[in-house]
Amino acid sequence: MQLLHRASPWRELFAGDSIAEPSALLAPLCQALDTLKATPDLAAAHAWQPRLVEALQRLDLPACRISQLISDHNELLYRRAIQLSLNDMEAQGWGQPPVAYCVLTLGSAGRHESLLGPDQDNAMIVADYPDARHNEIDGYFQSLGERFTARLDEAGIPLCNGHVMARWPMWRKRLSEWCEQLTLWTRDRRVKRVQQSNILLDFRPVFGSRALSDSLADHVAELMPRAGLFLNEMASLLDDLPVALDRFGRLAADDEGAPHHNALNLKRQGLLPLINAVRLLSLRHDARGPDTRLRLSSLVLKDALTVSQARAGSQALDRLQQLLLEAQLISLKAGGAADGWIDMARLEEDQRLLLRHDMTTIRHLIRLAQSGNGR
Repeated sequence: MQLLHRASPWRELFAGDSIAEPSALLAPLCQALDTLKATPDLAAAHAWQPRLVEALQRLDLPACRISQLISDHNELLYRRAIQLSLNDMEAQGWGQPPVAYCVLTLGSAGRHESLLGPDQDNAMIVADYPDARHNEIDGYFQSLGERFTARLDEAGIPLCNGHVMARWPMWRKRLSEWCEQLTLWTRDRRVKRVQQSNILLDFRPVFGSRALSDSLADHVAELMPRAGLFLNEMASLLDDLPVALDRFGRLAADDEGAPHHNALNLKRQGLLPLINAVRLLSLRHDARGPDTRLRLSSLVLKDALTVSQARAGSQALDRLQQLLLEAQLISLKAGGAADGWIDMARLEEDQRLLLRHDMTTIRHLIRLAQSGNGR
């Protein structure tokens, strides 16, 4: 049974003769924070996230804000895991980091669009150093990458099945090597290189020298205007994630790996096509910022989207995140996983109509991105 109405705590603001105390209004969040305690271990802090989500829902926060706060909390867990690893290394005689470095979060974490149950996607930029010191310096950062990713895995943020983590040399490089790697990846149209770039290009610094992250972002911005073949391949790959509509514009699941008859993979057939289309538009028009909403706003300023197109894309993202977040909570309470599936049978008619409308919006954005022009 779905809840039809729940009184908002904000209605207590002017309920009495004087303005209510903030602590009373924020009671759901305060109670949730009390259960977390001051310094929980990483596993307890991560397991507490569904409680945080429910508290934020009680405060009437939209899913877009909740996803940002989940991402912020995951970044806090990253910082703790890295600092604990650094402390261990120093205690074991490794000393301080030999050169500057920056740990990046990638994907949904880098966009600040995480929901419940993400795995790890991270990388590391190391300041340039002489080749003669490679074994010494890379050995240090390899150990750091292995340690903090293991800590996060033990805490409930699992290792990436695709090995997109700073513990592997592919995702741990000197700044000059990252710049050279991206130059190589964007030189022509090869599927694997575009797929790897899609993972990397949504990055955000989480620990260490932000200047290294800024330098990499500047290099990306410099490369993309000359990367026509690469962007064309990125446009072609948008067809690999079909939107959840049939040729008549009706909602349709692809059924690949579906856990039951009414299942729709909203992540694969909705969120990812939207995110990928907006990323491609942003690269074509040099619209900075890793998160999808900021990219949509920037595309308006670049005259690549109209205000109504950007607003429709942002609203679609909000509603898809809301549906998926609610489905994840239901699944967790039933002993399942927080994954990308929703149950279509649980949707009301108005939700189906809005979902169909949002999928149409996403399909339109994909066509704009593939056309290479915008608007």
